[in-house]
Amino acid sequence: MGFSILKTKVAQETLGRLLAGYLRLVRRTNRIVLEPADIYDEVRPELPLIYAMWHGQHIMIPFAKPDWMPAASLVSRHGDGGFNAIALRELGIGAIRGSGALGKKIREKGGASAFLAMVRKLAAGESMVLTADIPKRARIAGPGIVALARASGRPIRAVAVVTSRRIDFKSWDRASIGLPFGRGAIVVGEPIHVARDADEATQEAARLAVQASLDAVHARAYELVGGRDPGAGLRDLNTTAPALAAGDAAR
Repeated sequence: MGFSILKTKVAQETLGRLLAGYLRLVRRTNRIVLEPADIYDEVRPELPLIYAMWHGQHIMIPFAKPDWMPAASLVSRHGDGGFNAIALRELGIGAIRGSGALGKKIREKGGASAFLAMVRKLAAGESMVLTADIPKRARIAGPGIVALARASGRPIRAVAVVTSRRIDFKSWDRASIGLPFGRGAIVVGEPIHVARDADEATQEAARLAVQASLDAVHARAYELVGGRDPGAGLRDLNTTAPALAAGDAAR
């Protein structure tokens, strides 16, 4: 495998800082509306929380974290995870390296150790931010986030952060990144609780509730900025074809 300069520590640090700087520009130049308007007062008694995102809609999520709320995010060990972790650090969010996966790939991607690290973070009072769906199965909530809620005793809330001006990519997760000088919306769903003694049926109901809440907050956020969720309908595609082509070109 050939050497890539983009994988060097210096390059990752530079890219991460550039991404953080760009996101700050987007935040400063977009007029953001919150829904519910008093959401930060509402969530204070519930902290720490588990915030759920969809893959592809995660890039703008740092905007949802107020300065006073300590939080960490699950970040992939591979690909663009390195500079994403640095960007999050610059924006005041810690990183736990690991990825969601199915079956034997959990150990390979660091899922087990990352899970334990997230439980410890929550026990220490730090909220966790992670995608509910796993790579190549967009918009299908996996069991991991429910297992984390069950193990930690902390509630899950779905969150969407979108902007009226943005670039939508034709990636497997229909990723979006905001552009400056527009309008934005941050929408947060109702808390979803998972009891420590929840049986399989109860956990499956919670998984479906997370999925439905994520759909609802994204639909509402895009409605508020006068747009449509580019990832709407991906679940139906994944039901018949679990993995979208990884090599889809960006628009």
